[in-house]
Amino acid sequence: MATDAQRPFAIVLGCSDSRTPVEIVFDAGFGELFVIRIAGNIVAPSVVGSIEFAVSQFGSRLVVVMGHTRCGAVGATVKAIETGLGPESKNIRSITDRIAPHIQGLVRPGDLDGIAREAVRVNVRASADHLRHGSRIIEELVAGGRVAVVGAEYELETGAVHFFDGVP
Repeated sequence: MATDAQRPFAIVLGCSDSRTPVEIVFDAGFGELFVIRIAGNIVAPSVVGSIEFAVSQFGSRLVVVMGHTRCGAVGATVKAIETGLGPESKNIRSITDRIAPHIQGLVRPGDLDGIAREAVRVNVRASADHLRHGSRIIEELVAGGRVAVVGAEYELETGAVHFFDGVP
């Protein structure tokens, strides 16, 4: 029931894409997941603060950074790198500018489709790494074995989730 206390076993940083409903993807009910959704599953200060809050308040032991195939934010970033033309909106640019440094080396003219999936995974790895090392609170919990930060990709085509980063 929605009025029960929160006891999320995991924190999920996912994309805001409407095709990636985290609770449905993981078949979770009320209070089982602490979900943060932002385009491109990027890590910004408010996202880090939200995750710090959840690990501190709820004792959640797992943080999942979940990207997805055909991500529009990653695609827009690839296009901006290839063309040299960033988004017209400074707000959208604040998203693509967080993704660009991680995928810049992948972009080759004329091969946008060939790198799309790799770019999504590189972006997930970068976000997971940022969480592991960009917060004293989370870094100490990871070092102490009390929290794991893992990366995953939701495959829109099949509905499968593939874990590929930080998983033993």
